[in-house]
Amino acid sequence: MKKPSEGDSRKRPQGKPEKGPMGLPRFLDRFKGKKICVVGDIIADVFIFGKPYRLSREAPVVVVKYEKSSIYPGSAGNTINNLAALGAKVYPIGFVGGDSIGGKLMDFFSAAKTIDTGGIIRVSGDTVTKTRILAGDTHVSKQQVIRIDKDDGRRHTAKEKALLMEKLAAICPHVDAVVVSDYGHGAVHPGVIEYMKILANDKIVVGDSRYGLKKYAGFTMITPNESEAYALAGLKESDAIEEVGGKVLSAMHLSALLVTRGNRGMTLFLKDGAVHHIPISGKDDVTDVTGAGDTVCAVVALSLASGASFLDASRIANYAAGIVVMKRGTATVTVPELKKSIENGGVI
Repeated sequence: MKKPSEGDSRKRPQGKPEKGPMGLPRFLDRFKGKKICVVGDIIADVFIFGKPYRLSREAPVVVVKYEKSSIYPGSAGNTINNLAALGAKVYPIGFVGGDSIGGKLMDFFSAAKTIDTGGIIRVSGDTVTKTRILAGDTHVSKQQVIRIDKDDGRRHTAKEKALLMEKLAAICPHVDAVVVSDYGHGAVHPGVIEYMKILANDKIVVGDSRYGLKKYAGFTMITPNESEAYALAGLKESDAIEEVGGKVLSAMHLSALLVTRGNRGMTLFLKDGAVHHIPISGKDDVTDVTGAGDTVCAVVALSLASGASFLDASRIANYAAGIVVMKRGTATVTVPELKKSIENGGVI
């Protein structure tokens, strides 16, 4: 693991947002080489593609003929992958199993010259895996039939957690921003969260958690989806979205809250009371939402590290989300795609 070179470790000041989208590409030009740490649950997304061709004689189910399969980094791994695709220098910190799947993930990361794998800890046992079976005829879009999750429930040892904290302490002071990607598999333990709260006093810390958002009080920003945000605020989804921001921001002492809302776009809440509704980018008939939240979190953090305001960072992330949901599987977005989408009003 190479220690990141010293840089400006202070939080980037939040300037005035651009008046229109055409000013956003200047932030994209600053993405390359930005140092971003991602700490969280690295899993494997396995996709098996096939063609349905008859009914089974054993049960009333369709038999799918295998065509191909692929493995991609998922959850925090998808965040890492998105940052690398955008030109950032990425420092992942987390656990990967000692099995062959874990080895393939390590090979995937190692192939990217901008990902430093020294913070990834190999542990005994199997890598957490989500396997999706997608089926469809030759000339139609394949649809997900079933997802099979593999998780042996292994708890990380005190020694493994201590090693992860050592890597955090070595890397985080020297990066431009940190993303916390918590999917409940144990990498983001209480010690990590407390360290991040302290770090957020001087550095951009963006959090995304499937289960424990309340623990992220004091972070710079969090990016829940709509249902997670309502639950966090203790409100019903029939309540106005505007009520969510005030409750969450005051209770959690965040600088910003970005709520992703599916085909209704996003809503950004700032601690000064400002509320910004950001319309959906692109089409609302999406292809696949797998990993879109990871993309949003990655792009927001990278944009903030590149000097964007919270609003401009959220706008850029909205364009990114509009791109990846039109792609099949766990997808990434590139700077040229983002620039084209911004120039064309969300169409690429």
